[in-house]
Amino acid sequence: MSLYGTMRTGVSGMNAQANRLSTVADNIANANTTGYKKASTQFSSLILPSTGGAYNSGGVTTDVRYSISAQGTFTYTTSSTDLAINGKGFFIVKGSDGQEYMTRAGAFTPMDDGSLQNSAGFTLMGYEYSSTEDPTIVVNGFDGLEEINLSSGELNAKGSAEGALDVNLPSNAVDGYEKKTSLKAYDSQGNSRLIEFNYTKVSDNNWTVEATYDGTSIAGPIAMVFDAAGKLTSPSPATITTTSLATGGADLAALEISIGGSTQLASDFDVSNGKIDGNAASKVTGYEISDDGVLSLKYSNGELTPKYRIAMASVQSPDNLKPLPGNVYSQSNESGVVVMGYAGTNGYGSIISGALEDSNVDIAEELTSMIESQRNYTANSKVFQTGSELMETLVNLKR
Repeated sequence: MSLYGTMRTGVSGMNAQANRLSTVADNIANANTTGYKKASTQFSSLILPSTGGAYNSGGVTTDVRYSISAQGTFTYTTSSTDLAINGKGFFIVKGSDGQEYMTRAGAFTPMDDGSLQNSAGFTLMGYEYSSTEDPTIVVNGFDGLEEINLSSGELNAKGSAEGALDVNLPSNAVDGYEKKTSLKAYDSQGNSRLIEFNYTKVSDNNWTVEATYDGTSIAGPIAMVFDAAGKLTSPSPATITTTSLATGGADLAALEISIGGSTQLASDFDVSNGKIDGNAASKVTGYEISDDGVLSLKYSNGELTPKYRIAMASVQSPDNLKPLPGNVYSQSNESGVVVMGYAGTNGYGSIISGALEDSNVDIAEELTSMIESQRNYTANSKVFQTGSELMETLVNLKR
């Protein structure tokens, strides 16, 4: 047995325990870091061949592993832009270097320029929302992503397109009886436009209705025919279709107004249902993010407008991703290729708005590991000290 070998073995043991203490220190320091995944040190023996009955002591090597796939608990907040992933997947964020990374740290805050950035300064990425089709995803890359920006919807106005107006027309009214009512519609710039509807009795069970705007006819007169039970039988389909109109530099679109619920009964004129879509210009007052990652802007008039779809990514072996500063990860040779998708589809987890994923560090476990490492480091130092003392004895034999 070589005394030098014994000392080298003691040094390798101290180095290994120092590495373990380093991961413990990192874990304890990041116990409250959102989305942090703990590191652990794995030990493996280094054995040298023994010859001629002499034992050659080897040593120990270490390898650091990360529990990236282990789900953390959740802390709930009052901010709708705080996001957590319940299940598989990562958020896609862009760094100041213009590169995309993956992260589970979802403490996003709206910035002055409308972007959503987490506490490490990474910007959330996604796709522009479409109500007709999902955007084309580049399955194995980040192409096609764009920064989610909330300032693009500071004001919102939607022109009217359809509505309903159901009334009761008094069956006991005399021929020539007239009655008016109105609906408020919105043009393409969000200006309110009052549409008047004038009902006139022609004869028993027969009425006409005309729609006008500012004294100009935009539909009618249209014949309304009722049966003996007072139910509307004509027109079919039971709708009033207005013509489009340019006014004040904006367009009042053609409107489809359903009148199928109208009746003719021996009662006073009454409006049972009157509504129309569209809205005036209104400001963004908040945000809502659904569990499938659709980010909608909430306006002062109560309307929700979907703007973006938050992208998610995963790899075949998440624990082998490469950790980088800022609590982000990049693809490595051992992790497999990045696969893109959406929350709630193809095995991806759901997004929880108003929540953050906690670190998966167990402080009690880390303190236990720290004590073990301290004891083992001391024991290895004793091996080195003993070898040094024996070496000194050997050298003194010559004296």
